[in-house]
Amino acid sequence: MRDQRRLPSSRFRRWTAACAVTLLLGSFVNLASAGPAPAQPAARPAARSFDFDHGNAALEVVYPALQEQERTVISKDGSDLTLIVDYGMLLETSWFDSIAPYHPTAVGISSHLGRRPAAERTNRNKNTAILYTSYRIFNARIPQAAKAWREMMVSVGLDPDDHQENNRTAAGIGNLAARRVLEARWHDGMNRLGDEGGRQQAPYADYTGYEPVNTAYELRDPSRWQPAVVPHDDGTFEIQKFVTPQMRLTTPYTYKDPTRFHVPPPVNSNHHNQRAYKQQADEVLAASAGLNDYRKMAAEFFGDKFMALAEAPGNAVIQDAHLDVEGFVHFIATIEIAIFDTTIAVWQQKANYDSVRPFSAIRYLYGDTPVTAWGGPGKGTVHDITGNEWRSYLPVTNHPEYPSGSTAACYAYAQAARLFLGSDKVHIAIARKAGSSLIEPGITPAKDLTLTYDSWTDFASTCGQTRVWAGVHFPSAVKASVSFGPQFGQRSYDFVQRHIHPDSAK
Repeated sequence: MRDQRRLPSSRFRRWTAACAVTLLLGSFVNLASAGPAPAQPAARPAARSFDFDHGNAALEVVYPALQEQERTVISKDGSDLTLIVDYGMLLETSWFDSIAPYHPTAVGISSHLGRRPAAERTNRNKNTAILYTSYRIFNARIPQAAKAWREMMVSVGLDPDDHQENNRTAAGIGNLAARRVLEARWHDGMNRLGDEGGRQQAPYADYTGYEPVNTAYELRDPSRWQPAVVPHDDGTFEIQKFVTPQMRLTTPYTYKDPTRFHVPPPVNSNHHNQRAYKQQADEVLAASAGLNDYRKMAAEFFGDKFMALAEAPGNAVIQDAHLDVEGFVHFIATIEIAIFDTTIAVWQQKANYDSVRPFSAIRYLYGDTPVTAWGGPGKGTVHDITGNEWRSYLPVTNHPEYPSGSTAACYAYAQAARLFLGSDKVHIAIARKAGSSLIEPGITPAKDLTLTYDSWTDFASTCGQTRVWAGVHFPSAVKASVSFGPQFGQRSYDFVQRHIHPDSAK
């Protein structure tokens, strides 16, 4: 581990209590989907007792502000991997750039804002820069919550109308870093403004022209992806679309062309390979029939990307590694870039193979024939559900099956964390109260349980297994991702270290 700053142990509790990364990312996606609202001047609240000299603004100010928005605006399930990592990437790389001038050697990822004198390399300046860059990113990407962002700044005594951009003051550096990051990513292929492809569309709209071979009501090719019909609580439904297929065309950080990376073709998902096709479907049914409380709750945990790729491991790192502001920012940038670049490469493979999901294969194979599997919320394992009636434990995600994006992201995260922290050891403990399941509320788990992971290896391995337990992936998709994801953790670690220590890379 190189040049990772430490936080005094006396501050553990306050840091841990403030760490709400899942709500940060959740708010990004949820607020971005809400309709626009005009900015309103904020009433000046009482200044909070944030300690600029010893605290961490990202954890103690930014995250609580976003947590409040998550509770009061919209709540989503956290399963849209591409949108989550995109919003997180914009914020967390801007943090890196905003404090780079206060490091002895670091150079920004999207900017080069010079070097401030040693006397200015204080927590106060770093926290101030982080707050201003966060404020500018929020207003650019989530303008409908402008009032909340103003209150966040005013609450700690900062002026939200300080628009200076320079490389001399903390406010100026923070504002300038945000603008440089936004400018660097506006037309990187992700279509955040809806203007890629030569025509104006909704933000994040597909401009690649992707059309599924199958419709939601007709499986024309049992080897290819079929959009699912997704019911809503109000009795309405929607038909899935491939979420952000243009992710494969988005500019990564650590390589130039995602087509250079490959996974073996999903031969088991070729319906002409009848024995293997049926065997993998039967493996998913067996996993469904074998669901217990632990596997259900683990599947829900890893299905929530906010929780699995942010809050839970982030809390563990804060507790174990004792990172200070600078160390935390460097760590989170390493993780975010690893996941971002992994997702681009995974989406390239998903678009290439356009592979069938288990629910389609099981309906195709079994139709009205009874199967043994989980029977639905509260029904346990049953023997009389038909193939057409079978459902996965977790909702079916809105993109082709192969390879597993969640598994690849978990393995990239694990490798990046392992390299950054210098150890495979971690202490992640996720307490789940009796009846706290979102799929089977009031029923599962039957009694309190705790999901524990003592190594990054165990964390990533369980993440992959849950995709089969939950019925959303075949085993071969998970297996392919196990070897695919770690290379991006390595690439991200090397990339960020080159920005922290550019002279050593020459």
